[in-house]
This record gives sequence, C-alpha cells and structure tokens, in this order.
Amino acid sequence: MRLSALTSTLLMAGALTLLASCASAPRLELYGTPAPSAAAQRTIVITPETRWVNVEGGEVINFVVGDKMFAWDFYVGFTVNHFDLNLVAPPGILQQRVTAYISPDPRYRGGGRE
Repeated sequence: MRLSALTSTLLMAGALTLLASCASAPRLELYGTPAPSAAAQRTIVITPETRWVNVEGGEVINFVVGDKMFAWDFYVGFTVNHFDLNLVAPPGILQQRVTAYISPDPRYRGGGRE
C-alpha cells in the first residue's frame, strides 16, 4: 500500500508535534508555589558549596542566598521527589545548580493496618 505524499507529510508533522510536546518544559505547578517569608517553617542557607537541600512535602522553606532570600511552599505533586531548585528560584539568585530532595508529606502518608 502506497501512501500519498500528503499523507506521509501529515504523519511526519504529527510525529514531530508529538516529540516536541514530550520535550516541553516541566510543569512548575507540580513543584509547589512561591510563599511569603513570614510563612516559612524553617530557613536553609545556601552557600556556593551547596549542591542539594532536603525538605519535607508540605513545608514552607525560606532560602537565604548571600544577601537575598526567597520562600517556597513545597506542596508538590505526589510523583515529585526531587527537582532543580533553580527552576523556581527568582532569576539570578542561585549561581550553581541546587537539587531539592522532597520526602513525602506526612499528612498524606498511607498508614498500614496494625
């Protein structure tokens, strides 16, 4: 069975569109939301040597980087256990890549039968 040139072109365009959508930017809303510093439950100081931070799902963290700071609410999607903090930090604050590792939110941990 021979495909017409138009059909082949349409199939190729559809495949390229599908590939482009798979390579799209991450959905930042799955990583939580910005928060006011006053809402922070704790503060983490990020130095030039910092490569990762450990937080708990549902925590609001105030990050201090030199003389700047920002707060983030780690109310994350249930499939998120880590992400690049640079994706959500205000532009220019982090000079190196910092990975946020998120433990499960204790409010939503499933309990076994006892």
